[in-house]
Amino acid sequence: MDNEQGITVTDLVVKRDGYRALYNVNFHIGPGNLVGVVGPNGAGKSTMFDAVAGILPITRGQVELHGIKGKKGGLAYVPQRDNINLRFPATVYDVVMMGRYCHLGLFQRIGRKDREIVKTCLDRVGLWDRRDALIEENSGGQRQRVFIARALAQEASIIMLDEAFSGVDVGAQEGIIEVLQTLRDEGKVVMLATHDLTNLAERFDQIICINRHICAYGPPKEAFTPEVLEELYGSHGLVLAHTHADGETHIETHMPND
Repeated sequence: MDNEQGITVTDLVVKRDGYRALYNVNFHIGPGNLVGVVGPNGAGKSTMFDAVAGILPITRGQVELHGIKGKKGGLAYVPQRDNINLRFPATVYDVVMMGRYCHLGLFQRIGRKDREIVKTCLDRVGLWDRRDALIEENSGGQRQRVFIARALAQEASIIMLDEAFSGVDVGAQEGIIEVLQTLRDEGKVVMLATHDLTNLAERFDQIICINRHICAYGPPKEAFTPEVLEELYGSHGLVLAHTHADGETHIETHMPND
């Protein structure tokens, strides 16, 4: 296994208030991969992201971020509930510029290069024309693209997004996926936690199925089996999958948040 770049998580255990929220979490993600993280509510998706990002203490195990040692902003994290106060009069441009401060440090001087990078990032997510709009004036999908642009402005090689589809319509979801696939094609590691199980094979290169531990990890058509569905969601999860004559498992609808 080539661990020169990407993420390696080994024997990760995380406890919260004496409760073992995660255990036996092992995976490696190399560069140029878009990975979906799926599982029911309370399965530990956000906990795992917080632990990888260094926000939550690790009880046991190891998280290695390869190829970004000493690089400011090497990992960019868009949490489920972003800490931006939507009532604060920050513009789209201001929010993306925050990514440059993450890259440079709060006391570094912002210059022409940084402004050019912010413009490029907003162009990539299709929001340069809305740069002067207040963040609260944007739709859910537009806000998510703003936060992705902020992550891009950090020049991060690893990008994690927790429930980026929450409150976002299907059309906006596809726009987000297209941006993330472009980042994948540039060699970045992109992880996206989601409850939406539709079109997994079309959207993601790999999926991590988690329910406090890793139930499966691999290409969607191989990892997302009826047995894994049952381990994730219980017996009612099986009604959402059926096996065709070609031997592939097909998902028919969305999994409700349970």
